[in-house]
Amino acid sequence: MVDMLNLTIRNFHLKNIGFISTRIAGIDGVSLEIEKWAEVLTQEGFNCFYFAGEVDRPEEVSYICELAHFEHPDIVSLNQKIFGVFHRTWETTDKIFQIKNKLKSALYKFKKKFGIDIIIPENALSIPLNIPLGIALTEFIAETQIPTIAHHHDFFWERDRFLINSCPDYIDQAFPPDLPSIQHVVINTLASRQLSYQAGISNTIIPNVYDFEKTPPHSTEVCARLKEDIGLHPDDLLILQPTRIVPRKRIERAIEIVHNLELSRPVLIITHPSGDEGDDYYRHIMEYAQQSGVEIIKIDHLIGSRKNHSQKPYTIADAYLCADLITYPSRYEGFGNAFLEAIYHKKPIVVNRYSIYVTDIEPKGFEVIAFEGFATKKVIAQIKRVLTDPLYRLKMTEKNFDLGKKFFSYDTLRKKLFSLISVFHQ
Repeated sequence: MVDMLNLTIRNFHLKNIGFISTRIAGIDGVSLEIEKWAEVLTQEGFNCFYFAGEVDRPEEVSYICELAHFEHPDIVSLNQKIFGVFHRTWETTDKIFQIKNKLKSALYKFKKKFGIDIIIPENALSIPLNIPLGIALTEFIAETQIPTIAHHHDFFWERDRFLINSCPDYIDQAFPPDLPSIQHVVINTLASRQLSYQAGISNTIIPNVYDFEKTPPHSTEVCARLKEDIGLHPDDLLILQPTRIVPRKRIERAIEIVHNLELSRPVLIITHPSGDEGDDYYRHIMEYAQQSGVEIIKIDHLIGSRKNHSQKPYTIADAYLCADLITYPSRYEGFGNAFLEAIYHKKPIVVNRYSIYVTDIEPKGFEVIAFEGFATKKVIAQIKRVLTDPLYRLKMTEKNFDLGKKFFSYDTLRKKLFSLISVFHQ
């Protein structure tokens, strides 16, 4: 069956795929998921190209348009005038359209330069971090009728900071647009329902995935070197918080867990930077950790994705490889890349039962240390058992790996992508 599937895919005449986003770089969830999709598509004979304001893929397949980045000064200035207010001035509208026209022109150049047959906007038509890019993409798709798979990771109605705005007309138009040549993909069942209810748009669910067909790596040498580089002693526990430092990650709970474990050296390792939501929460976390007697070690300056690991000494996979425990206390997640990465690397994980975990992950039967809102004494006791009982830990992590392979593997992604792309060839 798989051989027939691959044979059919290789016969497709639309071969050049263009990924489009605000940023395709680093270890954020969207960039990592783009990497996985591109890996599967490349395995099946497609050619992948990248358009964004920042791209860390090879130069020969990349098109960088700085205005596409949500951190471009012009976009940051626009967002300050758009969000948190109800009134939009004529000057702001004019600026939006000036930038939109430049971005649309760049999209046409991208299509021509690489002979793009299919585009995959990654969150660029989902969350309004860059309003001009969303409008430019919508007009580009409408004008060219190019086959499009819009991959949605987050929607504006899921983030409080976007709810008060002066551009409901643009958000209705482009986040997301409903056009004949677009197939919409979401990453969880709740988003699927909301997209249907709020916009009347049919969609396909493709969860986050991981390459469970590959044997997880093992290297005591890498772990020894990483521990030394971040200032840990060989016998110190490496407790990993593999997320950005933003409020919805609720890193306070991870700090409390480390504190309550009563370790000789209570340390929490954080892999990602603050992200796109300012530095206030970062300062709060550092102060809270100090008050709790927990040392925070940030390692984002050392960690890159597989695509740019030559620029940094370690990959995000190395961080998981060396971890003794993963903390994942998020209040909300679109799906849960960190969850999949933890179970792939066969690490025990402490999870707050966020809504998507409850609906899309927990029913599969994973064995984790789960808590509701805060970690009780019972939860801390479970963590201590996992850390001190190797046989119990092995049984738990092996079971989780097998379930991950069954439900969230590249094979799942391959079949769903084939189904979507085949529509464009009918």
